[in-house]
Amino acid sequence: MAPPIVPEPAATTRPITERPIPGRPSVGIAWMCTAAFGSSSMNGMIREASADIHAFEIAFFRNVFGLVALAPMLLKAGLRTTLRTSHPGLHVLRGLLNAVAMLSFFYAVTITPLATVAALGFTAPLFAAVLAIPFLGERPGWRRWVGLLVGFIGALVIIRPGLSDVSFGALMVLLSSLAWAGALIIIKILAKTDTSLTITIFAAVFLTPITGIAALFVWTTPATTTWLLLIGIGAFGSLTQWSIAQAFHEADATVVLPFDFTKLLWASVIGYIVFNEVPDPLALLGGGIILTSVTYVAYRERRRRGT
Repeated sequence: MAPPIVPEPAATTRPITERPIPGRPSVGIAWMCTAAFGSSSMNGMIREASADIHAFEIAFFRNVFGLVALAPMLLKAGLRTTLRTSHPGLHVLRGLLNAVAMLSFFYAVTITPLATVAALGFTAPLFAAVLAIPFLGERPGWRRWVGLLVGFIGALVIIRPGLSDVSFGALMVLLSSLAWAGALIIIKILAKTDTSLTITIFAAVFLTPITGIAALFVWTTPATTTWLLLIGIGAFGSLTQWSIAQAFHEADATVVLPFDFTKLLWASVIGYIVFNEVPDPLALLGGGIILTSVTYVAYRERRRRGT
C-alpha cells in the first residue's frame, strides 16, 4: 500500500519506544520529501506493471521481494529470537488487515488517477486517530475532534458524493486507509512487547502467502520488462519505508508531515507525463485540507504528551 504517513517500524532489534526528541529538522524534511518521491514512483510503476499483470500479483511480488530483503537481518538477529512473541493472534490480525490494505490500494492505483490516490491516502492517520479512541482508550479534546472533522471534509471534497459518481477506485483507497489504520493500532499495541524487527518480519510472513493466494486467481506470467518493474516496485517501496522511518527519527511529526504534501505534486507530475492524467484541482485541494488536518492532530497529540 501507499506508504502511510505513520511509518512501519524500522527493521531493528530494539523495542519500539516513543520517538526521540527531534534532532535535525532539515534532515527529517529531506527524508520525508524522499519518501514522497519514492511512494509516487512506486505507484507509477504499479500502474505501468498492471498493463501486463493484475494488481494482486504485483502485491504478491512486492511482498516476496520485501521478505528477501529482510532475510539478512532475520538471520543476523536469529530466527528463534526474532519470532518470539506473546501475541501471535494480534500478528495474524495485523497481517490480515495489512493484506486488505495492500490489495485494495494496489488495485486502486491501477484504476484511479495517481493524484487522487495520493490525496485520499492521507486519510489513514485520521482513521487511526478515530480507532485509537475505542481500542487504545485515548480521549481527544474538542480541538482534535475539529481537526479530524476538517480532515474528513477534505476527503468529501475529493470524492464529491452527490455531485458526481463516487469512483470504485476512490472507495478502494478509503478501504485501504481504514484497514491500514487498524493495522497501525495493532502495531502500537505490539510495540509494547515485541521488537520492531519481529513486527516487521511477521507482517511479511503473513502478507506473502495471503497476497499469493489472491494472486493465484488472476495469475499471468510476467514479461521480462515487467520483472524489472517489479524489482523497481520492491526497491522504491523499501526506500519509502526507510525514508519515512528516518524522517520521524530526525524531526517531530509536526515538522515533517507538511512536506508529505510533495507526494501530491510528484503524483501529479508522474500522472501527467507518463499516463496523460490531468490533475483534479479538487483532489489537490482536498489532499491539502486532509494533510493540514493530520498535521494539526499530530501537533495536538504532541501538546497533550507535553513533548
